[in-house]
Amino acid sequence: MGDPMEAVALLEEALKHKTQKEVAALLDVDAKTVSRWKSGKIQPSSVVALALREIVTKEPKNASGCHDFTFIDLFAGIGGIRMGFQQHGGKCVFTSEWNTWSQKTYAANFGDDHEINGDITKIDEHEVPDHDVLLAGFPCQPFSIAGVSKKNALGRPHGFECTTQGTLFFDVARIIAAKRPKAFLLENVKNLVSHDKGNTFRVIMETLRNELGYKVEARVIDAKHFVPQHRERIIIVGFREDTGFSFDALRIPEEGPKLESILHPENGTEVADGVFTIGEKAKVPPKYVLTDKLWAYLQNYAAKHKAAGNGFGFGLVNKNMISRTLSARYYKDGSEILIDRGAGKNPRRLTPRECARLMGFPEDWKIPVSDTQAYRQFGNAVAVPIITEVARIMKPHIMALVQQEEETPQARLFAA
Repeated sequence: MGDPMEAVALLEEALKHKTQKEVAALLDVDAKTVSRWKSGKIQPSSVVALALREIVTKEPKNASGCHDFTFIDLFAGIGGIRMGFQQHGGKCVFTSEWNTWSQKTYAANFGDDHEINGDITKIDEHEVPDHDVLLAGFPCQPFSIAGVSKKNALGRPHGFECTTQGTLFFDVARIIAAKRPKAFLLENVKNLVSHDKGNTFRVIMETLRNELGYKVEARVIDAKHFVPQHRERIIIVGFREDTGFSFDALRIPEEGPKLESILHPENGTEVADGVFTIGEKAKVPPKYVLTDKLWAYLQNYAAKHKAAGNGFGFGLVNKNMISRTLSARYYKDGSEILIDRGAGKNPRRLTPRECARLMGFPEDWKIPVSDTQAYRQFGNAVAVPIITEVARIMKPHIMALVQQEEETPQARLFAA
C-alpha cells in the first residue's frame, strides 16, 4: 500500500502536468480537497497515494521522448508562440485565450488534451499547473493607478506598486510569482519600449528583475529576416537562475525571402483549395480584388495626405518586395498590403492563406473562421520563425535547469 507522505510527493508531481480541478476529477474528490492536501492542512490517505501513482505513471515523462520540457501558453491567440516551442520538444500543459474565435482556430490546429481557459484575470494562479516555461504574448495596455490594490497578491507587502495596477502584465507576473517557472518568454510590440516615455517598459523590467528575481534579457527582432514582412517585435526572456543566456546566439539570416514565396502563383502549379484559390490555375477569387470605388478612395486619401506632407497611404507591393506590417485591421480595406496585379488592374488583398504564410504558419494550418476573423487573428499573431529561433537558443538553458531539478532527491523518488 502507498503511504500519506508518498501521496503528498506524488500529488506535487501530478500537479506539474494537470490543474487541481483535473486531478480532483480523476480522483473523484472536490478541488478544495486537493488544495488542502497540497497546503498540508489535511493528509491524503494511502488509497489516494495508489490512485496518484496511477495518474503520475500514465503522464508522459521527459525520458519517454514525448517531450523535453513543459510550458503554458497565456494570451495564446491562435498558438504561434506555442508552435515555436513545440518544434523544440516542449509540451503545452495549460492554455488561456479569451477570444472565442481564436479559441476555435487554436482548437482546430492543436486538439489539446486540456481545455482552453478563458479570461486569465479570472483564473487563480494556483490553479495553473506547474511548468518549466511560461509563454505570453500579453497585450500592452496603458498602466493605470485606478482600481483595487493588488499589492499583497505576491505575498510581498511592498511589491508591485500602483504603477502596475490595471494591466494584463500583472496577471503574467502573479503567475510567475506563484509558479516560479524555470524560464519565460514574453512578446509584445516594439512600442512597448517607448510607451509612456519608457516608464511602462522600465516598470516591467524592474518587476521581472527586482520583484521576481529573474535574469532578464530583451531584444527587438524584425521578422523581415525570416518572412517577407517588416514586423518589429520585442522579445523578453527570463531565467530563474543565471544560465548565461544571451540573444547573441541568434542565427538571423542577413536577407529574408520576398513576397513571391508566400503568394499564390495563379499558374496551375498550386492545387486549388476551392476557398482561397479556384479553377484549374488556382486563381485568387475576384472577391479579394479591390472594387473601383475602394481603390479610388485609397488613392485619393493617399494623395491628400502626401500633399499635406504626411506619410499616410496604402502599401502597394509586388512579388519582389517585402510588405509592411500586417495588422488586425487588415480586414477593413487591406490598405497596408496591396498586391500589384499590373497596369490597368486594381490591386488585391492577401488571402487568409497568404497571411498564414506571411506569418510563418505551416501550409497545413487550418483556418476554420471567416476571412474577417482570420485577418484579425493573423494580424495579432507572432511571426512563428522568430519564436522558433528564440526557442532554439533558450532550450539548452531550459534543459540545464530541468536536469538540475531532476537530480534532486525528490525527483529521484519519482524516478524510482
